[in-house]
Amino acid sequence: MHMADALVAPAVAGTMYVLSTGAASVSVKKVREENDPKKIPVMGVMGAFVFATQMLNFTIPGTGSSGHLCGGMMLSAMLGPYAGFLTMIGVLLVQCLLFADGGLLALGCNVWNMAFYGCFVGALLIWRPIMKKGASRAKIIIASILGCVLTLQMGAFSVTLETLISGITELPFSVFMATMQPIHLAIGFVEGLITAAVLVFVYEARPELLWGIGEGEKAKEGKLSFKSTIIAIAVAAAICGGAISLFASAFPDGLEWSMEQVAGTTELEAEGGAYDTAAGIQETTSLLPDYAFKNSESAVGTSFSGIVGALVVVGVTVGACYAFRFFRRKEAQA
Repeated sequence: MHMADALVAPAVAGTMYVLSTGAASVSVKKVREENDPKKIPVMGVMGAFVFATQMLNFTIPGTGSSGHLCGGMMLSAMLGPYAGFLTMIGVLLVQCLLFADGGLLALGCNVWNMAFYGCFVGALLIWRPIMKKGASRAKIIIASILGCVLTLQMGAFSVTLETLISGITELPFSVFMATMQPIHLAIGFVEGLITAAVLVFVYEARPELLWGIGEGEKAKEGKLSFKSTIIAIAVAAAICGGAISLFASAFPDGLEWSMEQVAGTTELEAEGGAYDTAAGIQETTSLLPDYAFKNSESAVGTSFSGIVGALVVVGVTVGACYAFRFFRRKEAQA
C-alpha cells in the first residue's frame, strides 16, 4: 500500500508530513520517558522482521492481486504504540530511500496510512482493551485479526481520501474506494493470521515481550530465554528476506491492482518541480531499486536486498534509540 508520488499533490504531501512528524515527536518523547533499554534490541529485530515479511507478497485467490504485511499491529503489540510507530518509520524510510518503494513526496502519507493506524488505533483501541485482564491464545488471535482488518481498512480509505483531495489523478473517488476497501479487507484478514501466529509464538516463548497484557501475565514463565527469542526472530527475518522472498507473488499489490482496475494502468505521471526533486533524490539514494541490483533481474539481487535491507533497518532503529537516550542524558545534565 505504498503510495507513489503521482497520487498526491505537494500540499497534501506536506500536510501529511506535518501530521506524521507530529505523531513521531510525541512518540520520541514517550519512548524517552519509558527509558527501557530492553526495548532497543526488540525494536531492531522486529523492524528487520517486518521489513523482511513485507517482501513476501501473498496472492489473493481469484483476484489477480497480492498483499503483504503492513506490520504496525504486530509491532505495537510487542513494543507499544510509540516505539512501534518509530520502528515502522524506520522500515518505511529505508524502503523509500534505499529501494524506491513508495514515493519520497508521499512518505508522510505512507507513514500515516501504514503506521499510524496500526500502531495507535490497533494498540490503544483494540489490543490493550482485549488484553486488559490478561492474554491468551484466543485473545491474541482475535485482537490480531480484528486489529489488522480494521486498521488496514482505515489506511486504504486514507489512500483514496488523500488521492481525492490532491485532485491530480482521474481516479474517481467512489469507484476507487469501492475497489480498494474489499481487496484490503482480504489482505487485512491474511495479515491478521500472520500477526496472530507471530504473537502467539512470542506469548509462548517470552510473554513479557507482549505489551499491555497485565501484570499477572508477566509472571508466566516462557519456554525460551530473552536472547533465544530475539535470535529466533532474527533468523526468521533472515530466512524470509533472503530465501522466501524469492517465491513472493508477482501479482500487483492491493493499491496497484485497484489503480489498474479503475484507471487501466499503475503508471501515473505527475509533473512539477516537487516531483522532479523527489524523484532525483530517490534515484540517487536507491542503490537497490525494486529490491534488485540495478539493470538486473537476478534472484541474487532479491536475496541480497532482503538481508541488507533488514540489517539497515536494524542500524537505523537501534541508532535512533541510542540518539534518544543520549539527548535525554544531556538534558538531565543541563
